[in-house]
Amino acid sequence: MSGTISSSSSMMHRSPSLVRGSKNNSGTNSNTNNRLLFLSRRNNELSASRRRLRANADSASSSSSEGSGVAFERLVEPLIKTKKEDDKLNEGIAAFYDQSTPLWEEIWGDHLHHGYYPNGSADGVDHRAAQVDMIDRALDWASISNKKNVLDVGCGLGGSSRYFARKWGKDVKATGVTLSPVQVARGNRLGEEQGLDQQVNLQVADALKMPFEDGKFDFVYSMESGEHMPDKKKFVGELARVCAPNGRILIVTWCHRNLKENETELKEDEQKLLKRICDAYYLPAWCSSDDYVKLMKAEGLKDIKTEDWSLEVRPFWRAVIKTALTWRGVLGLFKSGPETLRGALVMPLMTKGLKDGTIAFNLLTCVKE
Repeated sequence: MSGTISSSSSMMHRSPSLVRGSKNNSGTNSNTNNRLLFLSRRNNELSASRRRLRANADSASSSSSEGSGVAFERLVEPLIKTKKEDDKLNEGIAAFYDQSTPLWEEIWGDHLHHGYYPNGSADGVDHRAAQVDMIDRALDWASISNKKNVLDVGCGLGGSSRYFARKWGKDVKATGVTLSPVQVARGNRLGEEQGLDQQVNLQVADALKMPFEDGKFDFVYSMESGEHMPDKKKFVGELARVCAPNGRILIVTWCHRNLKENETELKEDEQKLLKRICDAYYLPAWCSSDDYVKLMKAEGLKDIKTEDWSLEVRPFWRAVIKTALTWRGVLGLFKSGPETLRGALVMPLMTKGLKDGTIAFNLLTCVKE
């Protein structure tokens, strides 16, 4: 959700130029200072939200005649409204994943993306195993195997990158980029603990202006980060730029449905649903898989293929909602802060959008000549 505008991952779901293990870049001090100022503002905002939350909790508990649903809405209302419209999108994404990633890892592990459920059924399926199955099935669908130099765009905690290293052997080098310093620090620590730090390196970078030379990677992978990109044309262009000749690109992302021939835009109720999700997850305007195909063709990319796996991911949101409603989940949400809680509150909208067809879970792959 992966964790990722430069995402997450999609789930994910990400910030500028603190690159682990690299030499000082121009603007690093300025970017770091800006990040510290932003985090200071977020801290103040979080403290104010918690004070309002306690006040609302006292008020809600004293009103025994209220239904529990109404009381809960009153309880979380100040948190839903704390989002500032003037926050920069990259900073908002980074803050969202800085706050939400520790709780996600505690409950769901190091893969911040959907699981794959054959025929849309979760019967007998382990949800964490379904997340790994998503990676394997996406690779099989795109005919990708045994790559040597991989870029994981919107890498989250680097779960996919480490999986590639284990799957394809010691000669694989995987680089992950995310806007979240928290994800980079934790992900690199996991790599060290698993003995993969010589193969996998995560760094903070913007997916729309990546610090890599042209044609560096034979496999460019984006698992649920495209939805965070405010400029889809630039996003596809950057993926193509860093992809080596004859290399393959794989994008797994949230889209809105393709428009019909007589349509120029989504229906009003569909637009409203997507806007509420955008406000919670720091997403810019959505696009369709048809839009992505046009962008790929404009970049001269070949062998373009798409697939809709909306049915196959639908059980995942129900599972996430179920864990969020446990005591462990509820306490974790409030402890994590307003960004995480806001995201949790719109999870039913993702379920609704996937079910009614407004939201499409799309795979796209292509080759750079």
